[in-house]
Amino acid sequence: MIKIGALVSGGGTNLQAIIDACESGYIDGKVVSVVSSKDGVYALERAKKHSIEGCVINKKMYGDDTDDVLIKHFQDREVDLIVLAGYMTILSEKFVNAFKNRIMNIHPALIPSFCGDGFYGLHVHEAALKKGVKISGATVHFVSPITDGGPIILQKAVEVRDDDTPETLQKRIMEEAEWKIFPEAIKLFAENKLRVENDIVRRSDK
Repeated sequence: MIKIGALVSGGGTNLQAIIDACESGYIDGKVVSVVSSKDGVYALERAKKHSIEGCVINKKMYGDDTDDVLIKHFQDREVDLIVLAGYMTILSEKFVNAFKNRIMNIHPALIPSFCGDGFYGLHVHEAALKKGVKISGATVHFVSPITDGGPIILQKAVEVRDDDTPETLQKRIMEEAEWKIFPEAIKLFAENKLRVENDIVRRSDK
């Protein structure tokens, strides 16, 4: 069973999908700590409801020592994997390198489309609709120092409808893609079925 740490900044819908997948036995793992970048977010309430440790760690509290505090926090809890479940703070190279190929993020588009600096939340879906794409979706990837640039683990396409708004597209991508492939990627990691070769993720069903 793997120990999972989560970084959050908002409501935590993806966090809930991960917690549910662990509690159902789909993922052979347990979320042991949820760290938020700010106070009062509902993701911390979700953690509390499931008796999971929750806390706030941010630059207002720790300044230049924030990275060291975060690294120590997860190392002390011996986490095997860190998941970014709606985390709106860019991670430093120091943090990423401390957990190389052990940090997963989900992005609400099919990378390399609509990704990188500035593409987060509704901005992603606004850009997709402005471009007139016919499909969008979600991508789970390992985190690298380049925003949304790490090795891709799983992707799932979602149809874009003519009457979509950024809000309706966001909701459908969450329901049809994000909440499905994020737990699936974590399951594969827990089963030791993912390996990274030359910045490409290979899956082995051994």
